Amino acid sequence: MPAATKGAAVLNVALGFAFVGLVFAAAGTLRWPAFWVLLIFYVLTTGGWMLWLKRRNPGLLKERMTGKTRPDVKAWDKTIIRAYTLLLVTMLLVAPLDAVRFRWSTVPWAVRGLALLVMLAAWSLIIWAFRENAFLAECVRIQTERGHTVCTTGPYRIVRHPMYVGVILTILGMPVLLGSLFALIPAGLIAALFVLRTALEDRTLQAELPGYADYARTVRWKLIPRIW
Repeated sequence: MPAATKGAAVLNVALGFAFVGLVFAAAGTLRWPAFWVLLIFYVLTTGGWMLWLKRRNPGLLKERMTGKTRPDVKAWDKTIIRAYTLLLVTMLLVAPLDAVRFRWSTVPWAVRGLALLVMLAAWSLIIWAFRENAFLAECVRIQTERGHTVCTTGPYRIVRHPMYVGVILTILGMPVLLGSLFALIPAGLIAALFVLRTALEDRTLQAELPGYADYARTVRWKLIPRIW
């Protein structure tokens, strides 16, 4: 693994540990089974995905770890990423305050279990998208140095942005799994951000990526078949 990728990975892990501590501090206890389930889910899905990507496509892993520093990343995407980060932090701090410390709302365990199943299905879709698309970068830019081409296989035969479908479902499932209805407010705003990002990214790809406009005429739907 290149030094830049290793450095980014180490920084992400350190920040992750610090933030997990902050979430438990907001809850006021380590006895929060739902958050432990979420942590196990995150480690298994994200950790497994990174190990798989390291073996299958190390170039894409490097792009996702360091691509945000590229000068050709769209300015509007940087703004969206900053807003997403702020809303994600807000969501994961509201959840312990709501579900554990003050108990402003409750969610039945059966509904929480359903949310976990939805998140697992969403991650299956995300992994499928990564398996098919070798240019699934973290930030919006045309990866000319990597020979960026249009992906038309797998879930891309159904919608043009399947990974965003998986991300939106995961984000909406997290507050439900954690037992917080109030955390659904920032989660809903994140979902709206990804709908906006989908529209802006799709416009960019149609204008700048050769062959994408033809693909868009064949696969009409961005996120939801027969709706949008």
